[in-house]
Amino acid sequence: MSANFEAKKLVVEEITEKIKAAKSVVLVDYNKLTVAEVSALRNKCKQANCEYKVYKNTLVRKALNDLGFKDFDNDLNGPTAVAFGADETCAAKLMVAAAKDYEEKIVIKSAFVDNAYVDKAGVKALASMPSREELVAKMLGSMQAPVSNFVGVLNNLVAGIVRVLGAIAEQKQ
Repeated sequence: MSANFEAKKLVVEEITEKIKAAKSVVLVDYNKLTVAEVSALRNKCKQANCEYKVYKNTLVRKALNDLGFKDFDNDLNGPTAVAFGADETCAAKLMVAAAKDYEEKIVIKSAFVDNAYVDKAGVKALASMPSREELVAKMLGSMQAPVSNFVGVLNNLVAGIVRVLGAIAEQKQ
């Protein structure tokens, strides 16, 4: 086997491992971006714990096909960049925001989330959803609210009793 074939095999293994490790993978067309814009986008992704990478379509297609997903074959045509997200929504949010920021220079193709194919509309819907951390915080806040209200009621009840006892003590003096 040639050295080139072995190098490509290693890249396919790398892509496969990144897909398995990521919670979401978003495919975008980046054709019209300048080098400076790509660098800025990579930095934004890095800050959000995502990775923005450009691979050959055939290698990404091979990695996805090895994992048993053939739905992406049509999306892997033309210039394609891949964003690997640490959670289900961060890569989609970043790429949808980039598509708005760079006006028609980035086009969302599809995504791979929760071992399933997600089309362009699904990626936009995913980007509008709150992250897991935000949902957990909202849930804890809503669970804490009744307890806080109950503590407030008990506090007012005790304070009322103390005021009544204080008034009775004043009357007896």
